[in-house]
Amino acid sequence: MARFEVDLAGQPAAGAGTGARGFIGIAFRIQGDGRYEYIYLRPTNGRADDQVRRNHSTQYSSHPDFDFAKSREVAPEKYESYVDLQPGVWTKYKIEVTGRAAKLYVNGAEQPCLIVNDMKLDPKDGGVALWIGPGTEGYFSN
Repeated sequence: MARFEVDLAGQPAAGAGTGARGFIGIAFRIQGDGRYEYIYLRPTNGRADDQVRRNHSTQYSSHPDFDFAKSREVAPEKYESYVDLQPGVWTKYKIEVTGRAAKLYVNGAEQPCLIVNDMKLDPKDGGVALWIGPGTEGYFSN
């Protein structure tokens, strides 16, 4: 099992477009050909007034073939979930990966807020990186 833990804070950057959500997380199993898997947060969604948007607070994706648009097309809601987040606030973030399964824990919760049992890349060693999406101001610690 691999475990990645970090404190992070993300928010839309100054001048970012209206679709900016402060995307921030961890990329892992980074391969030499540029493929990787990642789990990230959308801090502006955590306390949105729209329940569907709240349900998109966390996301699993695999670059380049299984981004959020593809996952919503083939399996709506399966790779996303809700978690209470606030933009620009430090958040404890932990991923546990075993084989093709991953679990995301936020703010020390005993239960995961996102469970993925069918990650898209073959389970093999690779790099790990801090990850932020377009239009994001992000911070990492610990």
